[in-house]
Amino acid sequence: MFLDRHDLPGVSPEELAEAHRKDVAVQGRHDVRYHTYWFDAGSGSVFCLAEGPSKEAVEAVHRDAHGILASRVLELDPNAPLNVLFGAMPEHPVGTAYAESAVRAIVFTDICGSVAMTQRLGDDGHMEILRDHNAIVRNELTATGGREVKHTGDGVMAAYTSVSAAVAFAAAVQQALHKRNQVASVRLDVSIGISAGEPVTDDNDDLFGAAVQLAARLCDAAAPGEVAVSVAVRELCIGKPFRFEDRDPLTLKGISEPTRAYTLSWSE
Repeated sequence: MFLDRHDLPGVSPEELAEAHRKDVAVQGRHDVRYHTYWFDAGSGSVFCLAEGPSKEAVEAVHRDAHGILASRVLELDPNAPLNVLFGAMPEHPVGTAYAESAVRAIVFTDICGSVAMTQRLGDDGHMEILRDHNAIVRNELTATGGREVKHTGDGVMAAYTSVSAAVAFAAAVQQALHKRNQVASVRLDVSIGISAGEPVTDDNDDLFGAAVQLAARLCDAAAPGEVAVSVAVRELCIGKPFRFEDRDPLTLKGISEPTRAYTLSWSE
């Protein structure tokens, strides 16, 4: 399976639908099947999902059909949770014009001080705290339309089609934890990081790799009870009922330059 990226500023949904129709018309010559595509009309970013014997075969379809070649073609790991990361795939009749962005929000949660907690409470006590975390997080994922990608041991990685829904999830989790901590004998604090990005970038070889890395690093940098979000998340939430506080640039592991970030004011 392959996912390619095209940068086509100014292309119309109709022009793109016609290009896809031409792909489908010639794909059999190369033993390739183009399944679907995502199109962000604002930026002109296009991502095509195709199945075939090789990267070269996938590129040959575009070359023969219309000559519009991808800037990047990524071969997907067979174990990549494609449906979980993307959610529902676009399903439109071939030749139908549409726009549907491939931008996704990536969220990480992490229980703060879990090592010290295990030493203090023992394995059984720590597991009880972890069950509380899992119950709250999964309940809010269900309520806000999120998809759990994997459990990390002391937290979860999740994906959202809607960036604002990911932020609403984070606020709801922190509010639920605050309510729990008012009556619980053992406090449970969680840090959350959220980023947003496209599935294929020029500087990363993994599906949503840049967004995943940034969300994980923001989670690491967030204080107990804090939600740290990227600039992209903040910008995509303009006009939504959230308030963010600017914070000093962060030095994040694996990211060479200081990273600007925001903190969500979830208690409001």
